[in-house]
This record gives sequence, C-alpha cells and structure tokens, in this order.
Amino acid sequence: MTFDRLRSALICTAAAIPTASVVLLAPALSPIPIGGAATASAQGCHDIEVVFARGTNEDAGLGVVGGTFVDQLRGKVGGRSVGAYAVNYPATFDFLKAAAGANDASAHIQNLINTCPNSRLVLGGYSQGAAVIDVISAVPVPGVGFDNPLPPNVPEHVAAIAVFGNPSAKLGLPLTASPVWGARSIDLCNPGDPICQTNGEDVAAHRAYAGGPTNQAADFVAGRL
Repeated sequence: MTFDRLRSALICTAAAIPTASVVLLAPALSPIPIGGAATASAQGCHDIEVVFARGTNEDAGLGVVGGTFVDQLRGKVGGRSVGAYAVNYPATFDFLKAAAGANDASAHIQNLINTCPNSRLVLGGYSQGAAVIDVISAVPVPGVGFDNPLPPNVPEHVAAIAVFGNPSAKLGLPLTASPVWGARSIDLCNPGDPICQTNGEDVAAHRAYAGGPTNQAADFVAGRL
C-alpha cells in the first residue's frame, strides 16, 4: 500500500458521512472513555501489550471500542498480564492528521520492543484509528507527515492486529490482504458501515463495534497469543 492510497481512503472517510450525519456522529463518538490513556505499567513489562488508536472525535484514551476490546481480551488470555497504550493523536475530522498517530504508535512500538522484547504486541484501531494502524503496518517509507516507519523486525513481536470500521477496506485494501500481516489480522466491517463498505449507508452501523465485534476480535487475538 502507498501513502497516496491510504490518503485516498481517509478522504473517502470524510466523504462517506454526509454533513448532517457528522453532527449526529460526533456526540456518538464522544462518550466517557473506557480505559485510560496509557495503562501499561512503567514498573515492568506485561506479557501482552495492546497499542490501540481511538476513533474520530472520541475523548483521549482507548475510546469505547478500544476499551471494550482490551477488557474482553483480558478475560481470554489465561491470567497473563495485559497492558494497554492509547495512541496519542488529535483524532479530529482533519483525517490527514492520522499521520501524527502513526508516528506516535510507531515510536511507542519501537520503544516496547527495545525495553520489553518478550512482550507479545497487539495492534488495534477503530475508524480513523484503524487508518493509523494501516499506515504503520503497510507504509514502509516516510510520506505526507508520516516520518517514523517501523523497522523490519517488528513483525517478529506482533502477535495480532484488530481493526474496526477500517477506511482502507472501502478501497479493497483490508489488512487481511496484507502479505505480511494478513494471517494475523482481523479487519471487521459491520454491514452497511459507510466508512468501510463501498455501498454502505448506515451511519449507526459504524458506531456499533463495541460488544459483539470486539468480542469476536478478542477471541481471534487470544487465539494468536
């Protein structure tokens, strides 16, 4: 994937939501956050570290989808410790600023690999946050604000990727099609979701990932761990 293709996906994300629907979507994506901003312990390494990028206009932190996913995953890994890091980026309706999230996520992942080499990493994102994960997993060179690509040894440390409402899927580029990440990825798109489906028209479907879909993703990720 090139950054230009991903930028097109983000532009499509903006175009997929009519102006009137954006007004309705924004408060729906701004609830009290589930999970903290960076909950991974500074005292030591966890068995599993989740790096998750929240969706558009959610409060800083993991977001509802990310928080639900992490909570469900913790119940499926046999008592192993699970840390969670919330990617630090604006998550505004200026979708091209997803590059800032990609830089932050990449820096954190590289630090984790250096300081906690035995931790198994899980990457995840919702909506615009899924695009953040697309950038770091599929764009190997700098471009359009993204200046911190992952080094080639990162796949050795990443057990799984889980994304929800991924705008790249709308272009026919789900993470499951990646030659590097496909087998360890789950890329969920609710029926009718206009962000990840070409003919999607159901804005409510884009809000409906916390619960069943996150549990499905947690099952998949736990199986990879």
